[in-house]
Amino acid sequence: MIDKFLKAKHWQIFLITFGLPFLIQILTIPMTISDNDPTLLIGLFPVVMFFFVVGFMGWFWSVGVGLQDKIPVNVKLKVKRFKVFLIFPLIYMFILSISMGLLFKEVPTNTIAIGSMVGIIIPMHFFAMFCMFYSLYFVAKTFKTVELQREVSFSDFAGEFFTIWFFPIGIWILQPKINKMVEEYAV
Repeated sequence: MIDKFLKAKHWQIFLITFGLPFLIQILTIPMTISDNDPTLLIGLFPVVMFFFVVGFMGWFWSVGVGLQDKIPVNVKLKVKRFKVFLIFPLIYMFILSISMGLLFKEVPTNTIAIGSMVGIIIPMHFFAMFCMFYSLYFVAKTFKTVELQREVSFSDFAGEFFTIWFFPIGIWILQPKINKMVEEYAV
């Protein structure tokens, strides 16, 4: 799977992460309007998010892990930390969505229960955000390390960091370079 993402064209990754989810939403809007029932659109939201998350996180994983064999021998990146920090937000969002689904079935009236849930959710949210920023950082650093074939500092890959942050645009810029790297080092 890593190889498929690394060799994919920029437009293919864009279609998986944005095109297909957008198309699903556009196709369901007329049905939602004609039935005057938003449950179809809400019910398809997990499907839409699945395509986005698989494309987005799969691409992150592929660049962060798949390009490791192309970095210089003297450069060591913390791949295990990256893997944990990339997987944590996925697990957290899955658990959070299940918890919220259960919460909306039975709304607790106990303020202690609500307060304790908020007390757990807020720090977990902040940690999940930190994990995503670290993942952006790691992917950009890995990309630039392979490109320059040396140890890099943040100033070397700040442009790539922000390019990845604005993913829909950044994928059009970075993926062709990744395709070239993969071809170059495959020979």
